[in-house]
Amino acid sequence: MFNLKNRVAVVTGASSGLGKQMSRALANQGADLVILARRIEKLEELKRELEGKGCKCVAVKCDVTNPSDVKNAKEEAIKEFGKVDILINCAGSAKNNGVLNMTDEEWQFTIDTDLSSVFYVTREFANVMKDNNYGRIINIASMYGMVGNMALDTVAYHSSKGGVINFTRAVAAELAKYNITCNAICPGYFDTELTHDTLITEEFTNYMKSTVPLGRYGNEGELNAGAIFLASDEASYVTGVILPIDGGYTAV
Repeated sequence: MFNLKNRVAVVTGASSGLGKQMSRALANQGADLVILARRIEKLEELKRELEGKGCKCVAVKCDVTNPSDVKNAKEEAIKEFGKVDILINCAGSAKNNGVLNMTDEEWQFTIDTDLSSVFYVTREFANVMKDNNYGRIINIASMYGMVGNMALDTVAYHSSKGGVINFTRAVAAELAKYNITCNAICPGYFDTELTHDTLITEEFTNYMKSTVPLGRYGNEGELNAGAIFLASDEASYVTGVILPIDGGYTAV
């Protein structure tokens, strides 16, 4: 089960964090990769690593908030592989602030990076999947797209990830007739470049221990099983699902 050999997967935000982890996981299951991010030197490093696992890999410099960059990335993928089977929308960033103080610039940056980019990327690659009558789209949202929080003011992030969740449902319903599934993973507290400075503080660690039933942060690789499952042929009847992987945070 969960063999991805001869499948082509596109991963955004692959230069670090969750995108990098998921790229490795897909390669381990036999998939070939198209990895996208702005930092091409980081992508080239990962490309060499993945090719060492025996997979074919293309690294494309891409700002996912720029529609022309995204279109170019699609063309590069088609040029190399002729198809795309799996898309993981993992790129993201955020400016943290509350509704009373957030600037227009902070709001727009977060919405562009975490929500509009998912639309741009999905639009391009879903059209490729439609032509092949096959696709697996996996959007990385957040548990913060499902709930509010009392530890950190980050209203634009909550809003953008909530948008990704209902975008996922809309796309699942719209593209089902083309044999394309669309699901979302909602990570809890995982240590990445985006979250590290917050998570290491004593105050936030104490908050986590009181709100996460499993009592710890997520470990590297603990999202991979969900991504591999949703990317697989075996998950052919799973679409529109919002999957929290959060240590139980949204269960209480």
